[in-house]
Parts: sequence; C-alpha cells; structure tokens
Amino acid sequence: MRTLGSSPSSSKPARGGFSMFRISGPGLMVLVTAFIVAVLFAANQNDVVGWVVAIIAGFWLALAAFVVFSIQRAARKAGARLTEAQSAFNTATGRAPAPASADHGGTRVIYERSEADEVRDLKLDHSFKIVQVQVRVVEDERAKGASANQDTINRALETIEITATNARDMIKSSGGSGEPVAGTIID
Repeated sequence: MRTLGSSPSSSKPARGGFSMFRISGPGLMVLVTAFIVAVLFAANQNDVVGWVVAIIAGFWLALAAFVVFSIQRAARKAGARLTEAQSAFNTATGRAPAPASADHGGTRVIYERSEADEVRDLKLDHSFKIVQVQVRVVEDERAKGASANQDTINRALETIEITATNARDMIKSSGGSGEPVAGTIID
C-alpha cells in the first residue's frame, strides 16, 4: 500500500506516470528540427519560399512552446490548489494538514488489520449469533405461557451472560494497547 503524503518511494515519478517532458519532448524536437532545417535552407538558398517556411516553422515552434509551458504552469497551480484543498479537508476532519510537497497518488494507512483481528472479529460474530439464538429460545419459551420451561429460559439467559462476557473480553481498547475495554457503564 502507498501512503498519502510524502514518502521516499513516491517522490520519484513512476515509469508509467505522467511526465510533461515525455509528452512535449518528441513534438517539440520535431518542430525545432523543422525550424533549424528551414532556416538553414533559407540561408543557403536565399529565396523567399525558404524564409516563408522558416517563419511558419518558427511560428509553430513558438505556439507549441507556449502551449507546453501554459500546461505546465496550470498543472503547478492545480497541484497547489489540490494541496490547499486537501489541507482544508484534513483540518476539517481533525487530521494533520498535508505537507506542501505531498504526493497525492495513494492512500494513507492508518491501521493495517492483522490475522488476529480477523479471527477476533469472526469470534465476535459467532458470539452475537449465539446471543441471537438464545434470545429466540427465550422468546419461544415465553410464548408458551404457563407451560414454559423455566430451566430452558434460565440456561438461555446464562448462555447469553457468558457469551456477552467472553465477547466483551475480546474487544480491544481504542488506544491500541491490546487491553480489554475498561470504563463505567452509565444507565
């Protein structure tokens, strides 16, 4: 996974990434070559057609350079606005502002789930299913009215209590210390 923000590996552009030089390089090289050839022919031949071709090639070269540099300038401004917007978003959500040289190509890993987390979640899911089944047992027995088996209800309630206690012990505190959740329950 890549992190959002500056990292050593994200400071270098990837081979498949966007590069202004790769887009503008071949096109500008062709125009520069055409301009140089046109000027050389015009100087050697000293005729009007050669100078017209040189002027046209120079015009296209100037236009291409203007477009390339305009796009680069707009890309820098857009990057600055993106950084500004990301900093505003991070400030609004209570995160640290983005650094000025941040790379915005990936995501930031806050917490990576481990296999132990997956197993714990599976156990908690199973505990909740047990509680749901036992609640159904209690409801079925209570629906019978006077002929309800009180031992079945008591066993179901005991199972719910044990399962809830075990599940609560599996929940970790948000501080990441690995301790069970502690605190006061206010009813």
